[in-house]
Amino acid sequence: MEGKLTENSGTTDGAAGDSARQHHFRFHAPHAHLHSAFGGDWFGLRAEAFARFFGTPTFLIAQTVLVALWIAANAIGWTHFDLYPFILLNLAFSTQAAYAAPLILLAQTRQADRDKAHADADARHREELAAANSERQEQAAQQAVQLMQLLEENTKLTRITQELSARIERLTQEMHQSLTARER
Repeated sequence: MEGKLTENSGTTDGAAGDSARQHHFRFHAPHAHLHSAFGGDWFGLRAEAFARFFGTPTFLIAQTVLVALWIAANAIGWTHFDLYPFILLNLAFSTQAAYAAPLILLAQTRQADRDKAHADADARHREELAAANSERQEQAAQQAVQLMQLLEENTKLTRITQELSARIERLTQEMHQSLTARER
């Protein structure tokens, strides 16, 4: 039983586990070639990672602390590289926004492509399930018709058996009467 897919539990072990997982994603295979304009390369993957990081509490807290330290260091007088109105800080925010917006759009486009591929695969899977369900319903209807025919035949056979049994009993009684009448 090693390396087999068990029917009842749906669990896999061994080499069959890999093929079962691949079979599970068989509807996604036609979309494996799809990539966004930047593809599945290093740049696209890093752009998505950065876009995800921009929305995390870690990034927001770190940016807030950095801005607070920047303003405090320049306002208190520890350093004088960016005095009020903090033009360099404004430039840093503008640069960050200039890079963040396209990276976020890139990540959204890539996610939309993946969502579309998954939706197409799910639709194909639902269609296959519907077709299999229709086939099972047709089989069940055919079996129901066959069962009704068998029940009708059984009823006819039972009726014939009863008629034959009654006829045998009559013939037996007639023979019994005929034999008892001769003996008298």
